[in-house]
Amino acid sequence: MPTMHEIDYKIYGDDMQFVEVELDPQEAVVAEAGGMMYMESGIAMETIFGDGSQQNSGFLGTLLGAGKRLLIGESLFMTVFQNRSMEKSKVAFGAPYPGKIIPVRLSEIGGELIAQKDAFLCAAKGVSVGIAFNKRIGAGLFGGEGFIMERLTGDGWAFIHAGGTMLCRDLAPGEVLRVDTGCIIGFTPGVDFDIQFVGGIKTAVFGGEGLFFATLRGPGRVWLQSLPFSRMADRIVQASRITGKGGREEGSILGGLGNLLDGDNRGR
Repeated sequence: MPTMHEIDYKIYGDDMQFVEVELDPQEAVVAEAGGMMYMESGIAMETIFGDGSQQNSGFLGTLLGAGKRLLIGESLFMTVFQNRSMEKSKVAFGAPYPGKIIPVRLSEIGGELIAQKDAFLCAAKGVSVGIAFNKRIGAGLFGGEGFIMERLTGDGWAFIHAGGTMLCRDLAPGEVLRVDTGCIIGFTPGVDFDIQFVGGIKTAVFGGEGLFFATLRGPGRVWLQSLPFSRMADRIVQASRITGKGGREEGSILGGLGNLLDGDNRGR
């Protein structure tokens, strides 16, 4: 197992958070491309090929790590930020959309975390960012995240992002939690993840919650989010269709009345 770098950190903000990582000399943190917010002098940035866990595994091992990242829709490359100075230096990473940054010490949860593929923000160098296949075909076809999720392994700090508000829940053996598929951030390997049909056809068609939900069965820890990015994006798209180019609800009766009351005589 590669040596994990012991890093210190501090999370700032409320709804639009960022994490500031303090690195001792020669310590490093690995992140997805485009996540960096700022870095102090002394920090050197290097793009690497593969999953960021280790660079001495040979060409075949590095190629395999890169191929795994390609399967989950991520870049073949990651970015390493290393403190090359003789004193402490800091680098910060910003959340991609409103929500919470969750620090997870992998050694405290058995050394492994399975997360949705866009949740990973950054981690101490030595943490491996690989893939995890859903064992059941139902979970793969209807789970919202597909067959493949991210697998974070190691014993250092990893930082994942949750949309909206985060809930951390420890499930007892046999305890079941039914969840909207998009609201799952991650879970420990002991949790059994499956997909179930919502029930009656009327509920499925008119309930507004989709045809399927996820079931998480303990034992293990799960992390949930109140605002999946897909849900937020759908609302933005719907709002843009309603308001139209003019910024008003042009497709509705109220929109037309508003235009008359405002003296908007466009098109006449």
